[in-house]
Order: sequence, then C-alpha cells, then structure tokens
Amino acid sequence: MSEVWKPSVTVAAVIERDGRFLLVEEETSDGIRFNQPAGHLDPNESLIEAVARETMEETAHEFSATAMVGVYMSRYISARTNKEVTYLRFAFCGQVGAQHDRPLDEGILRAVWMTREEMLACESKHRSPLVLRCVDDYLAGQRAPLSLIYTHPSVIGAISG
Repeated sequence: MSEVWKPSVTVAAVIERDGRFLLVEEETSDGIRFNQPAGHLDPNESLIEAVARETMEETAHEFSATAMVGVYMSRYISARTNKEVTYLRFAFCGQVGAQHDRPLDEGILRAVWMTREEMLACESKHRSPLVLRCVDDYLAGQRAPLSLIYTHPSVIGAISG
C-alpha cells in the first residue's frame, strides 16, 4: 500500500488597522521574508485556537478571529530539504487585541504594520504568494462565517472508545 499524501495545515491572521496590515519579518531558509502571523496547526487544537496562538507567539498581540477569509493551497520546493511541500492555509480576519510584553517566536525579527502598497513594493520578499492574495481577498470583502468550521471535541480532548 502506498503512503497517503498529506499537505501541511497552516493558519494565518489577516489583521487590518487604519489601512495597515500586521505582518511579521522573519528569518527563513530562503532568507528574510514577510508573512502574516501564521504557522502550523498543532495537535489538540482547533483552527481558531491555532490562529490566536500563532498571532500571540509571532506578534505578541491577542487576536480573536471573526471570519474566515479563505482556504488556500500552494506548493513549493523547500530550500532546506529540496523536497516538494504543499500547504493548506486557513486565513482568518478578526480583532487585534492588547499587545503583551513578551519575546517573539524564534526566527521572528519584528512585527510590522504595512499598507497594501508597501506590501506590493516588497512582494519578492513575501514568504509565500498567498500573503498578498489573502490581503486582496480580505480587501474585496471575502468572508465566511466561523460557523462553517466544526471541531469535534475529540480533537481537543480525550478520544473515547
């Protein structure tokens, strides 16, 4: 029996305030890049919990998702492993909350607020082509209710039976 192919599931926060978007500048195997606060879904957490956690870890800001902007799939060749990687990204928008005095995740250089025009000017430094696409979908008003996402209790608790 052949191995089942599985994409890497990630979450991203599209956070806008006064026409600027909260991004992170981070060190990657491809050099310094810009991305939304984003990261991998961890075991025992919902997508909503994951995006709040990643935003806190990468920007020190609280985040409360209010809608899903979209679900995106992309793939690339990893510079580190030279293997093909496929990502399934769930992007959310919502409310940014308090900023905490805490260190940012390893590899995160800083959190920065940028306009779409500033983002476009540094597009070659984006972590993924999905960074600008998520912002453009957000600006176009694309939203899906969080009620479309269901997390069975077994995901965040003990598995019965």
